[in-house]
Amino acid sequence: MQLATLIVQAARIYAMIGLVVGLAFIFFGLDRYDPSVRRSWAFRPLLLPGFVLIWPLALWRWLTCPRSEA
Repeated sequence: MQLATLIVQAARIYAMIGLVVGLAFIFFGLDRYDPSVRRSWAFRPLLLPGFVLIWPLALWRWLTCPRSEA
């Protein structure tokens, strides 16, 4: 039973970190990664579930992607 509790806690922590990183990426980093999404605020919430799941990749891309000049 302790192993199951540990797995659930780890998944909960992963999801919370993903939510924070996903919201930050949607509000501040998405324009840097793809300039064509500027002023597309109705589209951004659709990306949040994906960012919650793959937040390590999104964070890595955000930090290593050069700033676009568009």
